[in-house]
Amino acid sequence: MSIMMSMSPSPSPSPLASSPTVSSSPPSSLPVRTIPGSYGLPLVGPISDRLDYFWFQGPETFFRKRMEKYKSTVFRTNIPPTFPFFNVNPNIVAVLDCKSFAHLFDMEIVEKKNVLVGDFMPSVKYTGNIRVGAYLDTSEPQHGKVKNFAIDTLKQSSKVWVPELTSNLSTMWDTIEKDLAEKSSSSYLVPLQKFVFNFLIKCLVGADPSSSPKVAESGYIMLDRWLAFQLLPTVKIGVLQPLEELFIHSFAYPFFLVSGDYNNLSNFVEEYGKEIVQRGQTEFGLSKEETIHNLLFILGFNAFGGFSVFLPSLLGTIASDTTDLQQRLVKEVREKGGSTLTFDSIKEMPLVQSVVYETLRLNPPVPLQFARARKDFRLSSHDSAFEVKKGELLCGFQSLVMKDPKIFSEPETFIPDRFMKDKDLLDYLYWSNGPQSGVPGVSNKQCAGKDIVTLTACLILAYTFRRYDSISGSSSSITAVKKA
Repeated sequence: MSIMMSMSPSPSPSPLASSPTVSSSPPSSLPVRTIPGSYGLPLVGPISDRLDYFWFQGPETFFRKRMEKYKSTVFRTNIPPTFPFFNVNPNIVAVLDCKSFAHLFDMEIVEKKNVLVGDFMPSVKYTGNIRVGAYLDTSEPQHGKVKNFAIDTLKQSSKVWVPELTSNLSTMWDTIEKDLAEKSSSSYLVPLQKFVFNFLIKCLVGADPSSSPKVAESGYIMLDRWLAFQLLPTVKIGVLQPLEELFIHSFAYPFFLVSGDYNNLSNFVEEYGKEIVQRGQTEFGLSKEETIHNLLFILGFNAFGGFSVFLPSLLGTIASDTTDLQQRLVKEVREKGGSTLTFDSIKEMPLVQSVVYETLRLNPPVPLQFARARKDFRLSSHDSAFEVKKGELLCGFQSLVMKDPKIFSEPETFIPDRFMKDKDLLDYLYWSNGPQSGVPGVSNKQCAGKDIVTLTACLILAYTFRRYDSISGSSSSITAVKKA
């Protein structure tokens, strides 16, 4: 998602702290090194790496151990999913420092066609038999139409975004308070998903979920299932092994398992989102089907899916904090930004912004980013250069990239005011398929909603600490609230 750049909050103009610098050495002045690592024997190598990734090590340890083994942030390995008898190539070149990772966003040397989740691509049946914008490369004419449609949709939604957000957020916290009055803790995951779903439907589709009782009651569950069956082969669940490997990671799931859910949602968009569907056709040259399915992907995959992953980590980080962070947030949100929360009022809350950025740094909602070499080129890390051949798949694990010790001091530590001290660090906050300082457009693949995601998270924090003096809990539940 995205919104007009003029509405994006800017970091505090406080003096910059001294920060680590990225080597400015061009690739030609760095020692050229053969990319270390290997893919192993056919079938055996990919399966071995898959078991390490999902079972024996876990994703972060998987990449860390190989960085240590090869003494390099750039190396060859395999990445799940690995379906031995299907046309999925698990071979990648890992890029795990900020300098090498930045190549993933240079559209002159890489392409993004069908690599949203690596070489694996869920069936287009999941998106109405249409390759939606996320799977299009910038060189494809349709990409510009879809990207402009997405950006315009968010601009239109900005008129109702804040009131719908705060209204539905109020309902969420009312539900949590009611639960806490009856028991010692309240799981907020379901209320959170209902809140996110309802306000997104109103803002992006321009429709009231209550228009369809089925969608109003179960729409968020429909999206959960639709997302799950696309992504299960690529994510670690943590259920009993070897059952997870045998039954979750060994094949792609057929669309018919969620076809009823998806058809209910697409029919809802077609019936109750007529205005935006018409605008997609008349103003952006999309067909009716392209408009509906791209809008549903933006709603379900980008917005609902992203917020469902990110917001629990944000609330959990704040609720479990044992320092004076909550008191500092309370002070800022009540003293600054005026009496009414708006996109502009967030600009007056630098600590709130920095907390959101720091949470995205440590817990990016999308763990992996991919790109395929458009041509032969020389890739550089901080200390070496490597020859990459056309067609090779590059992969970065973001939570490691954004812990690059040459960029971030105390990289493993949550430092709430990190981005207040040094606004230049936004150049290395890559959660949105590009730097936070970047501008989404038709010439790149940066998330169209980069700015409105951070604005929304800031508004949620500001609303919460105008309502409460403190909250306690974890990434899944609230155990106590103290009302203002």
